[in-house]
Amino acid sequence: MVRILLIGAATMTLCLLLQSLLLAQAIRYYARRHEVLRARTSWWATMMVINSVMLLLLLGTIAQISIWAVVFMLVGEFGTFADAVYHSGVNFATLGYGDIVMTERNRLLGPLEAVNGVLMIGVSTAALLATFQHAVKTALAARGQHVK
Repeated sequence: MVRILLIGAATMTLCLLLQSLLLAQAIRYYARRHEVLRARTSWWATMMVINSVMLLLLLGTIAQISIWAVVFMLVGEFGTFADAVYHSGVNFATLGYGDIVMTERNRLLGPLEAVNGVLMIGVSTAALLATFQHAVKTALAARGQHVK
């Protein structure tokens, strides 16, 4: 059990670092594009910036699911990468279908990934909401409309 906890903690740490790097990239991208939003008052420009941030965060989520899938393969849990990715996605999103179940010796990795997924999806959601709110306020201010 200690071995599995250490593997899970290491994987969670790797995912946290990846999420932090991608979040920093998303913030940097948004900061660069912020001036474009001031200059171009179109909703299209605003939505393109928001969607780009969303895509970057989505790619981070897919990468983290893939990292967990690799861990599942390394501990010998699944025979195919496709099964490992599917199970990882179900865990990460906390769906818990239960159609593919891990062996008793590794099953603690499932809840650890679910906790990781809840935290990382929450961080992505918060970042996306902050981006959306700021972009809309910037676009409205550029149009000369009142912003509260």
